[in-house]
Amino acid sequence: MKVLAIDTSNFTLGIALVDGSQVIGEYTTNLKKNHSVRVMPAIETLLKDCDTAPKDLTKIVVAMGPGSYTGVRIGVTIAKTLAWTLQIPLSGVSSLEVLAANGRYFNGLISPLFDARRGQVYTGLYDMENNLLKTVIEDCNILSSEWAKRLKDLNRPILFVGQDTDIHREAIEEALGDLAVFAPIQSFNSRPSELAFLGLDKTEEDIHQFVPNYIRMAEAEAKWLEQQGK
Repeated sequence: MKVLAIDTSNFTLGIALVDGSQVIGEYTTNLKKNHSVRVMPAIETLLKDCDTAPKDLTKIVVAMGPGSYTGVRIGVTIAKTLAWTLQIPLSGVSSLEVLAANGRYFNGLISPLFDARRGQVYTGLYDMENNLLKTVIEDCNILSSEWAKRLKDLNRPILFVGQDTDIHREAIEEALGDLAVFAPIQSFNSRPSELAFLGLDKTEEDIHQFVPNYIRMAEAEAKWLEQQGK
C-alpha cells in the first residue's frame, strides 16, 4: 500500500510517501512561505524521485487541523481533490496527534501545542503505549495557564512539544514545575511520515463531507455570526 501524506497545517510543509512499513521519501520545510504554490510541486518532485506515479497511490492521508486556518484548508482541499481524482481512500489525522508522535520515547504523557494567540493554545494530551499513540484528553483550545493547571492534577511528567512551546513556557512551568519537560528543537516539527503511518488505520472519510477541524471558528466568522445575532 503506497500512502501519500500531506501536512500544511502550520509553517511546516510536510509530504511523505510510505509503502507498507517503509518510508520511501519525505520532504519537510519550515518556512513562512505560501503553501498554496508549493505543495503540488513538492508532491510531484517527491513522487518523481521515488519513481512513483499518481496511479500507484492507494491512499491519501492529510493533517486535518487544528493550526493555521489557511494552511489547513490548503492541505485538506488538495488531499480531497487527489483522492477524488484517483478514486482512492482519504483519511484525516489531527495535526496535534502527528506532533505528539515525536514524543514516542518519552516516559510520560505528551502535550503537543500550537499557539492560538492571546495566551491560548491548541493542544491535547496523548500517551504512547506499546508503540501506539492514545488520546488521553481530546484536542482543545484553551488558555495555556488553565491547561497547565489542569495537567497538574495528573501528577505525571508531561512532555511539551512544538515550535510555540517557548511562548507559553513561563505559564506552564509556573503551574507544573519539574513535571514539565520541554522537547528539544529537533522535535519541534511534525514528521509527515508519522502522519502517513498514523493514517494507515484511520477510518476512511466521505470525501465530499470531509472538512478541516479548526476547533474554533475564525475570528471573522465569529464576528459575522455575532452581527447576525446567531
